[in-house]
Amino acid sequence: MKFKKSFLVNELDLPYTAMVNEITDTSRWSIHHKIVFEHDGKFYQTHYSEGATEMQEESPWDNEDEVDCVEVELKEVKVMKWVPKKLIEESN
Repeated sequence: MKFKKSFLVNELDLPYTAMVNEITDTSRWSIHHKIVFEHDGKFYQTHYSEGATEMQEESPWDNEDEVDCVEVELKEVKVMKWVPKKLIEESN
């Protein structure tokens, strides 16, 4: 689904009011984010980037009139993770 940038920024006050705002990557000049927000009882995910320092004039969705968003839902997900063997033995 596409939303107008002006709607996301002016009406929903995004990205500042997002339910989830995770940094997904950094580069020399930018910090890249993934956000989840609610609108009309539905939840959407999208990405944006902003300048990494005060010298970079980059704000969310610069040069975009419309922003691609994907409808998402919250689900429990089982995750496998490597942990030190000692912690596993102590828990048994």
